[in-house]
Amino acid sequence: MIELEIDKYIVLEELLKEVKINTLFARFVIEKKVKGKVFVDNIDKPKTFYIVHPYGMSLLFGKSDNEIFNNQFADYCFNKKGKRNVFEWMQSYPNEWDDILAKLFSDKLIKATSNEASKELIELNTRVNFRFDYDKYISFKKNNIKEEYKIIPTNKESYKEMKGSVVPANFWNNAEDFCKNGVGFSLFYQQKLATTAYSAFIFDKQLELGMETLPEYRGRGFAQYACSALIDYCLANDYEPIWACRLANIPSYKLAQKLGFVPTLNLPYYRLAL
Repeated sequence: MIELEIDKYIVLEELLKEVKINTLFARFVIEKKVKGKVFVDNIDKPKTFYIVHPYGMSLLFGKSDNEIFNNQFADYCFNKKGKRNVFEWMQSYPNEWDDILAKLFSDKLIKATSNEASKELIELNTRVNFRFDYDKYISFKKNNIKEEYKIIPTNKESYKEMKGSVVPANFWNNAEDFCKNGVGFSLFYQQKLATTAYSAFIFDKQLELGMETLPEYRGRGFAQYACSALIDYCLANDYEPIWACRLANIPSYKLAQKLGFVPTLNLPYYRLAL
């Protein structure tokens, strides 16, 4: 594995568009919206690629039978050199990689369970891609979005105030970058910030939703209101709303379907060792 210099990321732009799964997070890295990392098998004529978003999502794609790269990649996945101090969540494309990875990981690959897996093992999860159904969303909104909450465009103050794991600060360089190039809506309850729904990634005419609710306000249905405001923004501005999550993330999975998203594709999702 060779880390690619940022000025050479352009060689991946067209190749990445051929990957037939949701890759907006990888595009954010390739098109230098955020500072991630890219590894390849060969500097001059790369055929195998590994893209890492700073939030910890990653994508392996391209030629799958390069034994030297594959063995080096396995060492990376098991964190043999101890360079990673946070988990990475990896997708692969095409599906020929599934058998290759199963052999590389061997008995160190386990299926996800409700118990916390050993950090030395690689955990196999499932990631779900959704398709937005306009009619389902309109029906949901008509029957459910009735309360009146203070929901305003996310500004620099609410960007910085929102804390948690799935927050804008984990997907954008800074508040200025987000306010200039992204969009979000923040819900306030009793004059206090409760929920923010925002563009985790936005490209061409696609906008992938991210959402976080502060712990003390969870379970009140605030997320559906903030997300609805963002979806309405998408519809008004001709963006396709995009949703993806781990199958095990039950709240996100259920919320997506309430908002009119339909599960369309289940993919292997590997939590790498630490």
